[in-house]
Amino acid sequence: MKPQDKICYCYGVPLHKLWHFARRQRPRRPSQMSECLGAGTGCGWCIPFLCRIHEQALKSPPDGQVPPPESLVDLTPEEYAERRRGYIETRQPRNKF
Repeated sequence: MKPQDKICYCYGVPLHKLWHFARRQRPRRPSQMSECLGAGTGCGWCIPFLCRIHEQALKSPPDGQVPPPESLVDLTPEEYAERRRGYIETRQPRNKF
């Protein structure tokens, strides 16, 4: 996925916002990623991705404008949206931090 692609569909939060939030704020727990525009507080689909973003961002140095790694979310935006649609339609148990 590209930096401008949405990770949290419920609140329209793109990958680059989440990445830079995690690098700048250095949240101690993945659940604190929800402080970035409410990401993860809607349907819950994006929570595993927020956890991955959190983990990878904390491994990178906090200074400078480093773009999110291309391999961070290894799905196309279409695949991501389709899997989210399936998650919602099948009423999966809500993901948790």
